[in-house]
Amino acid sequence: MKYKFLNFKLRKVVHYSLIICILLIQVIIGVFFYNEFVNEKKLQFIKTQLEESRALGGLTDNSRKDFMDAQEHLQRYMMSQDNKDLQLYFESLRKLKKNFDKIGEYENTSPRLKNTLAQKKMDTMKVTKLKTLIDSVYETSLKPPSKIEDQKYEPAKYKNDFENFNVQTRTYADTIKKKGFMGRLKDAITGKVNVQKESTVITLTNNKTIDISNVKTEMDKAIKSMDKHYAAEVKKAQQYAIKNQRENIQFYSNFSKLLVYSNSLIDVYENAIKDFKSELEKEYTKQSSDNNKIRRYLVLGLMVLMFIVSILIMYFTRVAFIYERKLDAANKEIKNNLNFKNRILGMLSHDLRSPLKIINIFIDKIYRSTGDETIKDYLKSIKFTNSTLLLQSNQILEYTKNQEAEKKLIKSVFNLKEEIGSIVKVISPYLETRNNKFAVTDRIPEGVDVFSDNIRINQIFMNILGNANKYTENGKIDLVMTTEPLGNDKITLITTVGDTGVGISESDLKKIFDPYYQGTVSDEVDNLGVGLGLNLVKEIVELFDGEISVSSKLHKGTQVTFRINLNINNK
Repeated sequence: MKYKFLNFKLRKVVHYSLIICILLIQVIIGVFFYNEFVNEKKLQFIKTQLEESRALGGLTDNSRKDFMDAQEHLQRYMMSQDNKDLQLYFESLRKLKKNFDKIGEYENTSPRLKNTLAQKKMDTMKVTKLKTLIDSVYETSLKPPSKIEDQKYEPAKYKNDFENFNVQTRTYADTIKKKGFMGRLKDAITGKVNVQKESTVITLTNNKTIDISNVKTEMDKAIKSMDKHYAAEVKKAQQYAIKNQRENIQFYSNFSKLLVYSNSLIDVYENAIKDFKSELEKEYTKQSSDNNKIRRYLVLGLMVLMFIVSILIMYFTRVAFIYERKLDAANKEIKNNLNFKNRILGMLSHDLRSPLKIINIFIDKIYRSTGDETIKDYLKSIKFTNSTLLLQSNQILEYTKNQEAEKKLIKSVFNLKEEIGSIVKVISPYLETRNNKFAVTDRIPEGVDVFSDNIRINQIFMNILGNANKYTENGKIDLVMTTEPLGNDKITLITTVGDTGVGISESDLKKIFDPYYQGTVSDEVDNLGVGLGLNLVKEIVELFDGEISVSSKLHKGTQVTFRINLNINNK
């Protein structure tokens, strides 16, 4: 075999392979769009959550900073007892609470973070909410423990025996010789230290004479009074200190508990958000990796399929070129065969015309010379058959001359009723040869002269009536003719030919006007033509700007109706 790849089975396999590849390409494109839209949407959602988790991490960092600020302000308050530090302490805690509230808002919209926080909170004793604790401690801070106030000591007033004293104070210092560097070094090694000594002398003088014996007594009384006062004050201070220590322990323990609780919450949120962020990063990395992997596989598969499709297209292109060459060769061969056939048919029809014309001449001579009516009837039938053969040969010759040539009417003036009557008179003996009844209904008006092609009209009637007689035996053929005016200078001839013959099937009815087409008929019909009759009739009717239609039922008969437009001769 010259071209093995033109084998039908191989072409069938290649064809189905191409279809499968195209379907797979469509599937790959669908999966690609799914990956780009659905999986990328998932990736974008994870990315958004990851960014939000980073923002939550910033909130925990701010919470840790606010906690450290609160701790610092509390220490300052404990040292200074300044209410400003206490207010700053509570302000830092409120900022901390706001950060927790923001985290809580996101927790309500993120089930995953909520579950993570729930697992972390299981390890902590959450007794009260942070806001309740802050409010409680704030209320406590409004009642701080009382402070120990310093009281001025006012010594008891005595008689002014000491008001006239004049106090003189003098300080005396020893003079030590200044030593050099070596001397100071020697003293340092030997441990000898020379210290400058100072002496203070206090001299009391009184302007009036006093009793010296009473001075000692007065001094003792003053010292005892001071001892008694400071002993009482020390005792009182001890009692206040004990009481304040208890109150301070209780007061500052609330602050400490609040800080401890806040720190535990920070740890919980911090750890939970870190875990949440870590899970999201892992999920984002995995989803991104899966998406890229799917893209790589899809692109690789698409490249492979496109390569296969390219090979298959090259195969079909090669096959198309080969078939095109074969088709061109076949067309040339068909054209040559048709030319040869037309040439043979043209030669045959041309050679038949002369003998047929001669036969008609001799028939006319015999017809004129004989007086036997029976012989005349036979001569009429012979002449009609011969005329039919002559008409068919003319049709074949005209068809084979040039099928592409423009067909046109050769017009002349004739009386329509007389022309149709002569056609009917000539064909009547032929119709009676098959024992068919021929009923003619002529409604054509008298005296209608038309300017048209009578030869073409003759061809139409001969072909349609000839077909009716061909496919009808021992039946009836009806011919109905009528006219309708078409404007002022035209008339329409409406003709209906009906028969009771074998009829035409519905499948054949659609193709009866095709060239060379012959339908399936009864076996009794043995004089089939070449299938050009109705095709020529349709072409001729269209030359008259008319139309033709056929209705038929198998084994019940056929009805042919045609309308042709004729110019009225008004001259």
